[in-house]
Amino acid sequence: MKRAGVRTAGTRPPLTLALPALLAVAFLTLPLLGILVRTEWGQLADHLRSPGTVEALRLSLVVSFWALGLSLVLGVPLAWLLARVPFPGKALVRSLVLLPMVLPPTVGGVALLLAFGRRGLLGPWFESTFDITFPFHTSGAVIAATFVAMPFLVISLEGALGGLRPRYEETAASLGASPVRVFFTVTLPMVAPGLIAGAALTWARALGEFGATITFAGNLPGTTQTLPLQVYLLLQEEPEAATSVSLLLLAIAMGVLIALRGRWTGTPSDRRPRPAPAAGPEEPAPVPQGDLPVSGGDARPAPATAKDAERWALHADVTGFTRLTLAADPGTTIAVVGPNGAGKTTLLRALLGLTPRAHAELRLGEEDVTALPPHRRHVAWVPQDGALFPHMSALANTAYGLRAQGVARAEARREAQTWLDRLGVGPLAHRRPTQLSGGQAQRVALARALAARPRLLVLDEPLAALDQTTRAHVRHTLRTHLGGFGGVCLIVTHDPVEAVSLADRVLVLDEGRALQDAAPVEVTRHPRSPWVARMLGRNAWPGTATPEGLALDGGGTLVATDPPEPGTPALAIVAPEAVSVHREKPEGSPRNVWPGTVREITASGSRLRVLITSDRAPDLVAEITPQSAAELGLADGVSVWTSVKATEATIVPL
Repeated sequence: MKRAGVRTAGTRPPLTLALPALLAVAFLTLPLLGILVRTEWGQLADHLRSPGTVEALRLSLVVSFWALGLSLVLGVPLAWLLARVPFPGKALVRSLVLLPMVLPPTVGGVALLLAFGRRGLLGPWFESTFDITFPFHTSGAVIAATFVAMPFLVISLEGALGGLRPRYEETAASLGASPVRVFFTVTLPMVAPGLIAGAALTWARALGEFGATITFAGNLPGTTQTLPLQVYLLLQEEPEAATSVSLLLLAIAMGVLIALRGRWTGTPSDRRPRPAPAAGPEEPAPVPQGDLPVSGGDARPAPATAKDAERWALHADVTGFTRLTLAADPGTTIAVVGPNGAGKTTLLRALLGLTPRAHAELRLGEEDVTALPPHRRHVAWVPQDGALFPHMSALANTAYGLRAQGVARAEARREAQTWLDRLGVGPLAHRRPTQLSGGQAQRVALARALAARPRLLVLDEPLAALDQTTRAHVRHTLRTHLGGFGGVCLIVTHDPVEAVSLADRVLVLDEGRALQDAAPVEVTRHPRSPWVARMLGRNAWPGTATPEGLALDGGGTLVATDPPEPGTPALAIVAPEAVSVHREKPEGSPRNVWPGTVREITASGSRLRVLITSDRAPDLVAEITPQSAAELGLADGVSVWTSVKATEATIVPL
């Protein structure tokens, strides 16, 4: 047994790396130790209280805070531009922005002098127009400090913005928030760690600026002589006082670094979730069938509003990667299904106006919203993970869309609470997203979208994070709301139960094209996509019709009754329970008999699904009872025979 504290083999760092590392630490630390050793501690207070030092410290604070303010006003939009907006020459602009970080400070001062000096590019104009002269003035020191310090804010905040996934901002826009509102209510709060880190570094760099200041603004006591310049003068006249002031600057810099604790580009993921309070069960009990609770415990449905009475039909012509025409009457719910990469999410984002991959000519009711930005389309979106704003409570999240649309705060919060109650998460209104389970967070996201009074509702797998019991409750609540919804709802789903129970129509996509758009019953009985058939638990084999059945694309033939015209592309659908499994070749009536090998056995409720592969037919799935599997001695690798009656195969022309 290993003893605590005993180094195990392989954990000792190689000497060739450890020695240079230790030398580097010593090289960086010794100069700082020199300040501590040579400081006259008995005279430290007198040195720091001297009039010249106090005045220089006051001026340094004024200059550094002004520089920080200018950096925030100019650097925050610049960081957002670099992180969010693609444009030609972006790499060059970023290089120019970061150049002051590597430029010698005196060269920076010369550059400022040639730009803003009395004979510079803009200096004469400032002097003649505003009577402002920057050199040998405090404003010149501010400009010099801003020039060298602002890049620290830009690089830190750009990194934080780059780590913030755009879906939060896109979701906020879909709820009706303008870009400016999104920036101040969602983007900035979520990148606050990066902003604070960048601001602290910027202030510390501005406080310690020397070279650019003395070159551009001069060294005038009370006007441009900041604390670093004071150290430079004291070093020639009073070295002991210079050491004391240097210690002060060292302490300030060290304090900033300790406060940041290495978080140079903090992102929302850096925040540790607070523990959820122990209040009630994690998943509230389901609401009885037909009841929609509202705030205050009243079990009556929420009263209808004028908005609820409005009706919005949908007509969309989508071009690009996804190409289709979609039309639906008010109150229609369409389930969008298809394999990964089929274009489902691209369709939703095209309707939202959020993707260049596809473009939608979109009309909602009588209004053409094609040219409108996302926040004015009245298209509410629930992404797969909900995208709840982590800095807001569940109630504030739900009220966000209403507040963005100008609803008074009290009214918005009342309506938001009503929707949270409807979805069964009303008691959790005060919690932050990090204090919610996955299912609870998804219901809050759904409540937020429904509360925003959309004309078109697009849901990207909204129930995927819920357990079966909660999913059934939320599905019922959603179906009840959609029954009175005056707009159109599109639901992307991989769950056939959701598609059948929630939707009036099922739209099947593959490679950006619509394969089928029909009622759920029609799609269930006659799926035109192998993927949909398999999603429904059926065997699906594409092929070409022959007089006796289907020549399968994967090899082999399938005999079926009533095949389409010979040469017609078609899809054979066979239910797993229609596949018989035998250990010996069957005799008698089956027209379709193939040898095969068991490759996988999985449980499906009270039955077993057996995957069987064959070199004479496509892979197929049979569904049998556990008793039959035991009697047949089925296991992985066992050789079997399979049979399908011709009357059990359905042929669907494509």
